[in-house]
Amino acid sequence: MKALEKLTLESVRVRAVLIAMRRPIVAKVGTYPEWPFILIDVKTKEGVVGRSYLEPYLKDAIRYIGPAILDLAEMLKGRQLAPLDYFRDAMNKLHLIGRQGVSLIATAGVDMAVWDALAKAAGLPLAELLGGSVGPLRTYNTNGLWLIPLERLGPEAKELVAEGNFNAIKIRLGHPTLRQDLEALKAVRGAIGPNIDLMCDFNQGLTLHEAISRCHSLDEQGLYWFEEPVVFDNYAQSAQLARELKTPVQIGENIYGPRAFLQAVLAQAADLYMPDLMRIGGVTGWMRSAAIAGASGHTISSHLYPEVSAHLLRATETCDWLEWRDWGNPIIAEPFEVKNGIVDVPNRPGNGIDWNEDAVRKFAY
Repeated sequence: MKALEKLTLESVRVRAVLIAMRRPIVAKVGTYPEWPFILIDVKTKEGVVGRSYLEPYLKDAIRYIGPAILDLAEMLKGRQLAPLDYFRDAMNKLHLIGRQGVSLIATAGVDMAVWDALAKAAGLPLAELLGGSVGPLRTYNTNGLWLIPLERLGPEAKELVAEGNFNAIKIRLGHPTLRQDLEALKAVRGAIGPNIDLMCDFNQGLTLHEAISRCHSLDEQGLYWFEEPVVFDNYAQSAQLARELKTPVQIGENIYGPRAFLQAVLAQAADLYMPDLMRIGGVTGWMRSAAIAGASGHTISSHLYPEVSAHLLRATETCDWLEWRDWGNPIIAEPFEVKNGIVDVPNRPGNGIDWNEDAVRKFAY
C-alpha cells in the first residue's frame, strides 16, 4: 500500500441524467417510469477525481439539491479532503435547521465522492481503505415485482431469478386487499419454487390497523422480511409490529443520519436495518450507523447504491444482503456483475464508479 497522498478540494462538478426504467416502478410511494441520478465529481488540486451519485427519486430535485452541493463545495474549497471533519462540520451547521432533508443529502453526495478520491489516492478499493477486504456478497434482485397486474408476477419473478441466477428476490405488497397480496405471493412462489428467498416491501403503505391485520395474516408465508409496513419514522408502531410478528421487520432506507439511526435502535423499531447512503450521510454516516448496528447485534443490508454499498458491506460487522438494482448501469463504465446470486467487489482503487460519458451525454437533462 502506498502512502496516502494528502488531497485538497479544488472544485465540484454536478450533472443530472434521467434513465428510462426497463420495469417502471409502481409502488405505494409513486409511479416512476424514469429514474434520475445526480452525478458528482470532486476534483482535487492533485489531479485525483472522486465520484459518486445520488438517486433523488424526483427528476426536478437537481434544481435544489445541485445548488446545495455547490454551496457545500464552496465552503470546503481549498481544504484538505477529510470526510470525518466535513461530516462533523456539516452536522454542526445543521443544528438550527435540522439534520434531515436536502442539506444532509448534499453532504452525503460529497462525502461519498471524497472517500472515493481518498481510496484512489491510496491505490486501494474503498472496502480496504475502511479496514475491510474485497470479495463476495450475497445479493437479492429488486428490479421488478412492483404493484403490477397479478398475471404478470409469475413470469417476471422467473426473469428476476434468471438475470443473475439469484437466490433471493423482492416483491412489493400492499394491494387493495389481503386476498390480492396472497394471490401475488402464490403466483411468485409458484414460479420460483420453495428454495428462493423472498423479501417483501410495503413501502410505508399501511396504517397501523392495516399492518396488524395484514402482516399477521401473511406471517406464515415464509417471507424473509416485512419491509416498512408503516410510516418509517413512527418507531413506536414499527416496534409494536416487530414485537408481535414472527417475520422480521426491516426498516432504515428513510432514516436520516446516525443519530436518528441510534434512536430507531433504542426504540427497538425493527429487527433488521438497511440504510440508504443518500439519507444516512454517505460513507461516514453509514460506518457510524453500522457501528451502532454491530454493537446492538442488528444486521445491515443496503438500499440502492450497489457500487458503494458493496464496499461498505464488506467493512460492516453485521453484513447481511446487498440490494441489487441495475437502473444506473448505463452510465457506469464498469458495472458490477451478478453470478449465482453473488457480487464480487472488484479489486480496483476507489468505489469502482467511473462514468460512461457517452451515456451521460445521451441521458443528460
